[in-house]
Amino acid sequence: MNEVDMDLRQLITDQTHVSLKIAHHVASAESTPKNSVSSPLSLHVILGLIAAGSSGSTRDEILSVLKSNSIDDLNKRFSEIVPVVFADGSTSGGPKLSFANGVWVDQSLPFKPGFKRVVEDLYKAVSSQVDFLNHADEVASEVNSWAEKQTSGLIKDLLPPGSVDNMTRLIFANALYFKGEWDQKFDPSKTKENDFHLLDGTSVKVPYMTSYSDQFIRTFDGFKILSLPYKQGEDRRQFSMYFLLPDEKDGLLPLYEKVASEPDFLDTHLTYVKVEVGDFRLPRFKISLGFEASKVLKGLGINSAFSRGDLTEMVDSPQAEDLGVSNIFHKSFIEVNEEGTEAAAASAGVIMLMCLREKVDFVADHPFMYLIRENTTGVVLFVGHVVNPLEN
Repeated sequence: MNEVDMDLRQLITDQTHVSLKIAHHVASAESTPKNSVSSPLSLHVILGLIAAGSSGSTRDEILSVLKSNSIDDLNKRFSEIVPVVFADGSTSGGPKLSFANGVWVDQSLPFKPGFKRVVEDLYKAVSSQVDFLNHADEVASEVNSWAEKQTSGLIKDLLPPGSVDNMTRLIFANALYFKGEWDQKFDPSKTKENDFHLLDGTSVKVPYMTSYSDQFIRTFDGFKILSLPYKQGEDRRQFSMYFLLPDEKDGLLPLYEKVASEPDFLDTHLTYVKVEVGDFRLPRFKISLGFEASKVLKGLGINSAFSRGDLTEMVDSPQAEDLGVSNIFHKSFIEVNEEGTEAAAASAGVIMLMCLREKVDFVADHPFMYLIRENTTGVVLFVGHVVNPLEN
């Protein structure tokens, strides 16, 4: 691996660490965790665009949280990795993927040339001139329709009512979609109900998929990791879904803390060797989640962007001095069943004027983490957890 590859690998390792820290903050936001799905990568894109158009403390805070030395590092991460990871593989038998960026800017504000190049050339974002002053609701509807279309109808109403008004000046949006079939599908006739243990000590009956085939499972002190590969297309990409199962029935949050505190956790804990399984049960589940991400991001150290946020490098106008991020909205969806996985996510940033071979059991009958990862690059697409498979 040459020097550029090593630099890129480090960028991905840093990005993955940030992704898991964001997922940990989402999981810790509630006193009792609920089912979760998110795409930190989607939030990274919005933050990257904001950073590229900012200066001063706003840029410094975003770069620090995203573990980047410069805007060039961020640009390199997305301009080189995203086109490779998110190339659609469905025509050659692999997963269906899509990744899109969009920017809506008020017609009164011309982009600065440097920011326009970043938006269009590096992030490949489609930009639209709109009239927020007189048609804010119509613009919000347009963004929502765009996100729904880009995610095959899975993400609806990304921007809630009232989130866009005549003080809005820019909206950055990102959407991604993934649909992959398991390399070895589960037999639906073998799916049976059994107990799933909840965090409050009770249990519910849920449908469990099962298999008697050897599986990619690795056992560690306090937890196990299962890897389920997706069917591979003709290119070299290898997508897998990973299930991180704590030994203790209430071990979800401690496991999150461990994963989020070790920068190279995934690289050192993933498994590439199949083992014979004993009792093997995995619940079907479907999760939808939407949240406003500013609280999570402030908890990570991004604060200045949410005031008059030094967003002076975006547009060529005196109004640039008064721009700030009002909200960053995120919605995600995932469904896991016998056939495979379908997942989607969308994010929108709203910019406003601010005044070994022994048998191993893997019984996921209590709260666990999961993630979807492309293995040749190490890019993590989705992260989440299940505390009750029956709840959407």
